[in-house]
Amino acid sequence: MSLHQRALVLSAAVAAAVTLVPPVGAAAAGRTDGLAGVDHIVVLYQENHSFDNLFGSWENVDGLANAGRRAVQIGQDGRPPPCLPHNDVNLTSPDPLPVTCTGTSNGVPVDSAFRNRPFLIDDYIKPTDRTCAGPGTSAPANGVKKNSPGAVEGGCTRDLVHEYYQQQYQINGGALNRYVLGSNALGLTMGHYDTRALPIYRYLHRPDAPRYVVADRFFHAAFGSSFLNHQWLIAARTPTWPGAVADYGPTDVHQIVGPDGRVANYPLMTPVPGVKTGPLTQAANPDATCKVPPGGPTPKPGTVCGDYAVNTIFPTYQPTPPGIPATLKLPPQTAPTIGDRLSARGVDWAWYSGGWDNAAGNVGGPGWTNGTTPGTCTDPNANPHAVYPNCPDRLFQYHHQPDNFFAHYAPGTAARAAHLRDEVEFIAAAKSGTLKPVSVVKAIGAENEHPGYASQHAGNRHLVDLITALESGPNARDTLVIVSYDEFGGQWDHLPPPPVDRWGPGNRIPTLFISPRLGRRFAVDHTTHDTTSILATIEKRWRLDPLTDRDRNANDLIHLFGRHDGRPGP
Repeated sequence: MSLHQRALVLSAAVAAAVTLVPPVGAAAAGRTDGLAGVDHIVVLYQENHSFDNLFGSWENVDGLANAGRRAVQIGQDGRPPPCLPHNDVNLTSPDPLPVTCTGTSNGVPVDSAFRNRPFLIDDYIKPTDRTCAGPGTSAPANGVKKNSPGAVEGGCTRDLVHEYYQQQYQINGGALNRYVLGSNALGLTMGHYDTRALPIYRYLHRPDAPRYVVADRFFHAAFGSSFLNHQWLIAARTPTWPGAVADYGPTDVHQIVGPDGRVANYPLMTPVPGVKTGPLTQAANPDATCKVPPGGPTPKPGTVCGDYAVNTIFPTYQPTPPGIPATLKLPPQTAPTIGDRLSARGVDWAWYSGGWDNAAGNVGGPGWTNGTTPGTCTDPNANPHAVYPNCPDRLFQYHHQPDNFFAHYAPGTAARAAHLRDEVEFIAAAKSGTLKPVSVVKAIGAENEHPGYASQHAGNRHLVDLITALESGPNARDTLVIVSYDEFGGQWDHLPPPPVDRWGPGNRIPTLFISPRLGRRFAVDHTTHDTTSILATIEKRWRLDPLTDRDRNANDLIHLFGRHDGRPGP
């Protein structure tokens, strides 16, 4: 990409950022008329896919057809190689795919079946292919070879790295051309699914489908990880670990950033000694400048440093992974959350999580499946290292439970008992018409669409099951369903995120709005939103104070219920 083209990309990103910050009058507390009659808001929060990766071929969206040169990836030398290497065991050459492209990347020979452009995953790994690990287990680093012993159906791929500094490296100032270079999964970052084969697409194209909107300018709030974006969904801020160890010793979990912004040396990179990834940003000196280890690399100018938790870390409270060291347990947080705001207003809410009762030790709860024998986790899918009564499923994701990181929701508190619930309770409430005004639903690992340990297709079917339960229930007529994904999952997208602040936002993510109160049967919304737009909408509906400047300034969803900004669909 030329300097002129890069300037155009950055100019477009800045222009998009303007729409993310509406005039103060537009965000006034009284502007809620568009939500009149919306008495329930349900957020179905899925895992780890970029917009182009899943929804890039949905009709009328700004999708893959518009990618152009933003799809071309570069090597360490700044030049685009002709071929993209792969290390997913089902995409490598010469086995199992023949070599059809040869070239070099940064002077290193590359033999591949893939040219330097996006590719359709379904052509090589179908939803019915046996490429998933056995029940309750994650795939090896490079995936499960098709039809190998123990492999099960589901069309799984390997996982892709998705971290705070690393995503910024991939975005590369809006050029979007370092996704392959800055990933442990190489060319898989350029893969995408057949949108029209997705269960959610087929469900919404049935003759009796509910009214819906596809949002093609919806970005995840913060760069990088699932942990961080779950925190932004409930608190609109990055958690902190005040006084975290910062001596670069064995118990220091701060990252070390290189001069080009990397924190790891991935396969196509020329190595930079001393870089290190971890849960916390690079440590800071007392004057807030970045603390550089003796003899270590100097981070890129503008690098955010301090005691901020940005990558996967775990809660102090149960449920937390059995045997996890204290260095990976974040101290309880005390900042206000959207749940706190709702409770103070007297508005009921819940975070419903798949497998919660088992993991949290709620013996006899609606989701409990570990029998009645004290001291023994009897569910065959329970973590083999679990200590009764905390019997988490093998694929229960501890860092996907954001409220459990907060002191207000500690074990034994009334707030925890009232608001942190099991997904089976949500399904029952949807079917019986007893939804709480605000619900967030987080599927268990096997059903959340996360690459590496879940089948994308199976997780998408579970999403449809949740929507079906809602749409067939008594509360459907006054419910807004928001389907969104926590973050990009390490996957490329062609639209530069608008630069708002040091935390993000990151890539576009697949997002849908479903409600009978929407103005059209189908539309595409081009308004710029991010994850905090969900908070802004809840705050406007129930007249709550914003949590931070991000949700105060974010575009809400009220316009969807009046004059629509998108193009009509068929």
